[in-house]
Amino acid sequence: MKIRYLFYLALLAFVVSCKPEVNEFTPSKGGADFTTYVAVGNSLTAGYADGALYKSGQSYSWANILGQQFATVGGGAFVQPVVTSEFGVLPGKRKLGLSTDCLGVQSLGPVLDNGELDPYTNHVDYAVNNLGVPGAKALHLLAPGYGNPANLAAGLANPYFVRFASTTDPNITVVGQAMSMSPTFFSLWIGNNDVLGYATSGGAGDVITDTLAFSEYYFGLIQTLTTGGAKGVVANIPGVTSTAFFTTIPSDVIDIPDTPEGQGYLAILNGEQGYAPYNAFMESHGLPYRITFAIGPNQMVIKDPAMSFYDLPEQLQIRQMVDGELALLTLPQDSIKCATWGSGVPVPDQYILTKAEIDYITSSTTAFNDIIYQAALAKGLAFVDVNAIMSEVATTGVTFDGITFTNTFVTGNLFSLDGIHLTPQGNAVVANYFIDAINGQYGAQIPKVSVANYPPIPFP
Repeated sequence: MKIRYLFYLALLAFVVSCKPEVNEFTPSKGGADFTTYVAVGNSLTAGYADGALYKSGQSYSWANILGQQFATVGGGAFVQPVVTSEFGVLPGKRKLGLSTDCLGVQSLGPVLDNGELDPYTNHVDYAVNNLGVPGAKALHLLAPGYGNPANLAAGLANPYFVRFASTTDPNITVVGQAMSMSPTFFSLWIGNNDVLGYATSGGAGDVITDTLAFSEYYFGLIQTLTTGGAKGVVANIPGVTSTAFFTTIPSDVIDIPDTPEGQGYLAILNGEQGYAPYNAFMESHGLPYRITFAIGPNQMVIKDPAMSFYDLPEQLQIRQMVDGELALLTLPQDSIKCATWGSGVPVPDQYILTKAEIDYITSSTTAFNDIIYQAALAKGLAFVDVNAIMSEVATTGVTFDGITFTNTFVTGNLFSLDGIHLTPQGNAVVANYFIDAINGQYGAQIPKVSVANYPPIPFP
């Protein structure tokens, strides 16, 4: 027994002597100077969430999280143009709540959250580091008068920038105001709205920025932001199919039940009162379009103005969706359930992205992302490949602190209730990716945040 006891003691001593050294993480700024950090961008940078820019959502912006982490390596205060209301600056904030649909079915989902706003006329009279302007495209950051209230009526100013733009120089640009802070470090995440406005309108309500123009704007921004020797980090644009706004409603949402009522509706849709004359016309003119329904899930019927190419009258510029096309989150669900949208009534163009529109968005996004990468490379800036990150989120999901993030609406943890902007946890995830890029580019050791310390979407 004594020999065995001595053997255990010797084994314990060996194990203890072989214990690996724990390297202490010592925060370090590396080759960057974070004394004055400015964040330039759009709604994603501002902390917009749930369809609004509101107080607590703003406080969880990834830029604010980043600014707080910079404080561990010599960064100064990161000041935001604080929104005082939990309901936003303009109406539209959503929360999770119970609603009753046209069939009388009650369910939990996004509903409007109404309350007293903090209007844009309540001007912020102090210098701010977060210059994220909801709705801004690349051009807008360079546009004189974009924060001048006198330009609002003409649509040449942005109410969010009007809130905090300099009153001594009402025509100051967003990037000009950023430079007035004499930044030592900057972040620039811009370009999303240069394609997103077109995408969220179903290709019907906005245009995608010309690629050559985008290149001019973007390189101009980078040139200005680096003029004083500041280092920085830039991020690219995620693909349109990565966000919950475009992937939540399936294209085959028309589900015809195998019941007498369903069979009767099916007969109407496929008969002479339905799409039989349409199919006959298309066949007689050698066109490939057919509209047919069956028991079970069916692709929606949509309006497609691109069919005017065939000199078809407007009432025949309709077809069924095909795999890969997208229905937008704004598509009214009650209209599908109770007004025969998608079956008896074609879905209007502004709620759908066709393959041609998706291809246009994708090619433009690819071109813009190449410009962003080349600009980062030319100036030696840290680069965050948000496009690749969001693609991974959409395909396999990513996990941090035991929390899995996907692009599933509401339960995927990443996207807020507008399907595009981030939850607090999502902002923490993005902030950590920014930190990884900065640490890698500048040899810094900025500590990352614990994603679990940030709140998810609150359930009632």
